[in-house]
Amino acid sequence: MGYYFMQKDAELLPMTVQEKKARFKSLIVPAVENVYIKLMQQYQDVKTIIDAGKSNGDIEKLKIEYKASTDAELLMALKPHPKSIAIAQAAMESSWATSRFFRKAYNIFGVWSFDEDEPRIAALQKRGDKTIWVKKYDSIEDAVYDYYRTLARSDAFAEFRQTKMETNDPFILVTKLDKYSEKGSLYGEELTSIIKYNKFDNYDR
Repeated sequence: MGYYFMQKDAELLPMTVQEKKARFKSLIVPAVENVYIKLMQQYQDVKTIIDAGKSNGDIEKLKIEYKASTDAELLMALKPHPKSIAIAQAAMESSWATSRFFRKAYNIFGVWSFDEDEPRIAALQKRGDKTIWVKKYDSIEDAVYDYYRTLARSDAFAEFRQTKMETNDPFILVTKLDKYSEKGSLYGEELTSIIKYNKFDNYDR
C-alpha cells in the first residue's frame, strides 16, 4: 500500500537497550494512554446514543469523517484497538523512538504524506527519482491520534476494524495488519514478538 516507511539514523547519544526502552516508554506510553481514553469515551458516548435508537447531526458528521455508511461501521471505526498494538507499532516503526522521523517530526508510526500543503519532512532516501515525504506533527499525542484515525478510516484495514469488534486479543488483531507494512504477514509476527517479549499486553488490563 505504501503509506508507511521506517528510517533510522544515529544522531542520538549511545544508549543501552534498557535505557532506550525506558526512554521510549516514558515518551510514548502516556500519549497512547491519553489518546486511548479519549477515543474510548467517544466510542462509548456514541454507542449509547445509537443503542438508544437515537441519532443526531454529530453522529452523521462522524459517519462522513470516518467514511462509515452505517451505525455498525461507525462503531467499528470509533472503537480504539488495544494499546499494546499501538505501543508495539510505535516501537517497531520508530526504532524505539530513535528514528529521524520521530526526532524531527514526532512521526512515531512512519506515516507518509501525499499532501504538499500539510506539514511534512523529506526522507533522506528516495525510491528511484521519487522523494518520500512523511507527516510532521506538533506533538506525540497528535501522531498517536492520527495513527488511530488512519486505521479507523482506511479501506485497507476494514477487516482489522471488523475483527476488533469480535475480540480485544492483540495477538489475533495484529494478524489483520498485514497491509500496514510491505512485510505483509511477517509484520504481524514481529508485532506479536514485541508485545510478548516486552509484556506490552499488560497495558491492556
